[in-house]
Amino acid sequence: MRILQAMAGGRHGGAESFFLRLAMSLNKRNDVEQHVLVKKRSVWTAPLRAEKISTQELAFGGLMDLGSKLRFGREIRDFDPDVVLTWMNRATAYCPRRKPGQRFVHVARLGGYYDLKYYRHCDHLVGNTRAIVDYLVAEGWPADRAHYLPNFVDARPLPALPRADFDTPDDAPLLVALGRLHENKALDILIRSLANVPDAYLWIAGEGPERDNLAALARDCNVENRLRFLGWREDAAALYATADIFVCPSRHEPLGNVVIEAWAQGCPVVAADASGPKALIDDGDNGLLVAKEDVDGLSNALNRLIAEPETRQKLIERGRETWQAEFTEQAVVQHYMDFFATVTEQV
Repeated sequence: MRILQAMAGGRHGGAESFFLRLAMSLNKRNDVEQHVLVKKRSVWTAPLRAEKISTQELAFGGLMDLGSKLRFGREIRDFDPDVVLTWMNRATAYCPRRKPGQRFVHVARLGGYYDLKYYRHCDHLVGNTRAIVDYLVAEGWPADRAHYLPNFVDARPLPALPRADFDTPDDAPLLVALGRLHENKALDILIRSLANVPDAYLWIAGEGPERDNLAALARDCNVENRLRFLGWREDAAALYATADIFVCPSRHEPLGNVVIEAWAQGCPVVAADASGPKALIDDGDNGLLVAKEDVDGLSNALNRLIAEPETRQKLIERGRETWQAEFTEQAVVQHYMDFFATVTEQV
């Protein structure tokens, strides 16, 4: 199977991180030849080339960048792929249509509810949640060309961090949240809830435009002494290993990779019922769900888990079982390979 992937994003993000994981996983297979197109000066070029994955940079500059579209076409002609897998709007829009004699199938992967004007020339669309697939069909995309393929996460464990390094008592219940400091992540709701969870400390890993507002809110809620802003971290597994509870309070979360990560690392999850976590979590079984924007509901769920170690252990065990059944690297990559085999047979 010859697979050409194209990613026009240049910064860290959920889709970009999964793109890299998938490319590296496909690179391990003897039945795959792979070529990758990325944006110039992308942070992904070095790790891809370090794994000896054939990688070419394109400008992917904007609507007037005709050179990138022509170059994309040449890369397709020279590599002669079975599948072209494009990620999100820009890379998809730059992919040229098949020319006479070309055999590739164009698949675009969506991690959100994007405008389908960028995707009309694709053969198949992949959504990483069932809700996204439902959206595609509701927007008029043919149901037989809309497919659900989940993500997998990096499940490699890391040792827990010394809490003293972050001025946190060893015996205090520790809540951890990860994500961009943006209003969509509803970290303001979590900070307000912390005021009603008096024994707990909260670590927030991430950066973003709401940093100063969240710090001011923590002062107003008198919880700044129990809140630690960790900045952007590359050791999420260590944070899950250190935490007693992982919290995902998002107002908008189409997938919730962080929920799958927490399951894989054996950390119990409390999440707001945004579409992604709601689709993943069976409330009371592999996690706890609360209503979005519900400060009291979130604090009640956190206090419950702190007081009930047996419930925490159940959520840990059932979360890991869910991950093992549906979201391991081996399972997801095989789903992709089976899908590629099916759509290329139809050409």
